[in-house]
Amino acid sequence: MDKQTEIELQAAAFRRLQKHLMEDRTDVQNIDMMNLAGFCRNCLSRWYQEAANDKGFEMGKDEARQIFYGMTMDEWKANYQTEASPDKQAAFEVAFEENVTKKG
Repeated sequence: MDKQTEIELQAAAFRRLQKHLMEDRTDVQNIDMMNLAGFCRNCLSRWYQEAANDKGFEMGKDEARQIFYGMTMDEWKANYQTEASPDKQAAFEVAFEENVTKKG
């Protein structure tokens, strides 16, 4: 497989993952994803932002989130986010430290 085809397939897989998380499984909470998998929608939007910045496109966190989510974070939270239990919040602190803070 040539490099361009590989890039196109990777991009298609990313778009399908984004659709799955943003349209098909809006019921899955970011905190649950982070606690179970070590990443969430916010991580994906941050990785998008980092890739854009690496390519010389200035992009902030809010802009990247709006591109990934297809709406503002306030809209997402109002439409889909539920209150997390204290146990989930405590687990999130550990997962965030292990998967975001330490990895930078």
